[in-house]
Amino acid sequence: MGWRSGQAYSQDLRERILAAVDAGMSVREAAKVFRVSISYVYKAMIRRRRTGETTARSQHGHVGQRLVAYHEAIRHRVSAHPDATLDELRAWMLASHGVSVSQGGMWNALDRLGLTLKKRRNTPPSRSGPMLPPPAQPGARFSRA
Repeated sequence: MGWRSGQAYSQDLRERILAAVDAGMSVREAAKVFRVSISYVYKAMIRRRRTGETTARSQHGHVGQRLVAYHEAIRHRVSAHPDATLDELRAWMLASHGVSVSQGGMWNALDRLGLTLKKRRNTPPSRSGPMLPPPAQPGARFSRA
């Protein structure tokens, strides 16, 4: 299994790269030999010089679901107030539960619960006439007036 985007390099690889550069290998050579980018080697060296760290830092990409504990409350609120907007639901969460949530967070919670914002069917089409002129007939010529 090779390295995948979003994963840190192994500690062994980090140590071998820094040891090779410390032994006199150029940064470009080390990057080529160990199949890493030149900028990675420079950044690893700078970080070691500034902080003394050579280990990978924790990855902070994934944010957990904040509203899982409130799913039933949200479900009841939406059934009681089916026309509530996202902002109204956010305000209710803050006032009643003390939880501040973004619009996207509330949207994702509603999506996980299978709830939609649209509570009624589309309105019927307008009864007035069409607004565009009828399409030209095949073979008709365009005349300028």
